[in-house]
Amino acid sequence: MEHAQTLIKLVLFLGILTIPRTLRAQTPTPPPLIRTEAHGYLEAFFQVNTNLPSNNFTHYRGYDNRAMTFMLSNAVVDLTAEHRDRILGGRIALQIGTTPETYYLSEPLGAGTAGTGALSFQVWKYVQQAFLTFRPPIRGNQPLAIEIGLFLSPLGPEGMAIKDNWNWSRSNLFVGLPFYHLGGRATYQLTERWSLTAGIWNGWNNLLDNNLGKSFHLQATYAVPDRFTWSFIYFTGIERTTGAPEGQPWRHTWDTYITWHPRPWISLQAWANGGLEPNTFGIAGWMAGALYARVQPTSWLYLGARADAFYEQVPTGASPISWPVPWLASATATVDVRPHPNASVRLEYRYDAAGGPLFFAGTVAGDGSALRPFLPNAATQQTVTLGVTAWL
Repeated sequence: MEHAQTLIKLVLFLGILTIPRTLRAQTPTPPPLIRTEAHGYLEAFFQVNTNLPSNNFTHYRGYDNRAMTFMLSNAVVDLTAEHRDRILGGRIALQIGTTPETYYLSEPLGAGTAGTGALSFQVWKYVQQAFLTFRPPIRGNQPLAIEIGLFLSPLGPEGMAIKDNWNWSRSNLFVGLPFYHLGGRATYQLTERWSLTAGIWNGWNNLLDNNLGKSFHLQATYAVPDRFTWSFIYFTGIERTTGAPEGQPWRHTWDTYITWHPRPWISLQAWANGGLEPNTFGIAGWMAGALYARVQPTSWLYLGARADAFYEQVPTGASPISWPVPWLASATATVDVRPHPNASVRLEYRYDAAGGPLFFAGTVAGDGSALRPFLPNAATQQTVTLGVTAWL
C-alpha cells in the first residue's frame, strides 16, 4: 500500500513538472515583426543576326541588342520587406548587366556645380525599381495601397523579367514606350476583381524631370486569377524638354490589353496603344498593337508567337517620339523548354522590318563615336537567339 501511494505521488509530481512545458508547446510562436523575401533571376543569351553587321549590333531591339557574342544581359536581386501588420512595406530590385545600359538610355542628364552633384543614368542604372508601400487600415481592411518611389511602367502586359514573358525578346511596343517612372501611385481594391490606380510622375523615363510639369495616369484593372485580365490606362503630361522647339505640349496616351487563358494549355493576349501630342509644328501621334499566343503541349514545353506593329506620324520639324522611321513591325516565334520549374531555355526566331534604314548590315559606316556614329543601312533584320534564364 505504501509503495502504491509513493508511486502515485511520484506520477503527480512528474505531471506537475511537465505542465509548463506543455503549455509552452501549445502557445503559438508569434510571427516575426518584419517579414522579408529574397528573389532573383539571371538572363544570358547568344544571338545570330543574319545581316552580319560589322558592329554586331541588333539595332532597336531593347535588351537583346548584340549579336555573335555571349551576353550576360541581366542579373537581378529582388528584396521585399513588410511589417507584420502589413501597414508598411518596401521593395528594391538591383540589377547588373548589359540591360541597365539600355534601360536608362533616355534618362535626362543633370548638370552640376561645385556645390551640387551632376546627375546621369550612371547614378541609377543598378536600381531597377525601389519603393515604399503604406496600407492604412480602413474599416478593418486594407484595400488602399499608397506607394512612392521608382516603378516599372504600368503600360502593357510585358515585364522586365523574361521569365514572366512569353517570348525572349520584347515587342516594339515595349521598347518604344517608357520603361519606368519615378513618383507615387495609389491603388484601391474595389472588389476581389476590380481595382483602380492613380499616379503622378516626373514623366516618361524621367528620374530627373526634364521640364517643370508632371505626368499623371489613371488605370482600371479587372482580373480573374489564372483566367482573365483586362487593363485600361490613360497617361498624360508634358514630356518635351524645357526649351524644346516643339514647345511644352501635353501628350495624351491610352493603353489597353487583355490576357485570356481559355484552357490550361493555351493563352492569348492582345495589346493596343496610341497617343496624340499637339505641338508647335502640328499634331504628332502614333498607333501600335501586338497579338500573342502561347500553347503548352507538355508540362515542360511552351510554344509562343507574337506579331506587332508601331506606326508613328510626326509633323515636319518636330523630333520623333519613339522611332526615327514612320513604322516598325516584327514577327516572333519562340520555343520555351523548362528543364526545371525555375529555369527556361528559349530558342527564338524574329523578323524585323521598318519604314526606312533602321538596322545594320554588312560593313557599317562610322565607328560609334560622337563624331562618326554608326549609320543604319538596312530596313530589315532577322535573328536567331538562344537564351537561358533561371530564377529563385
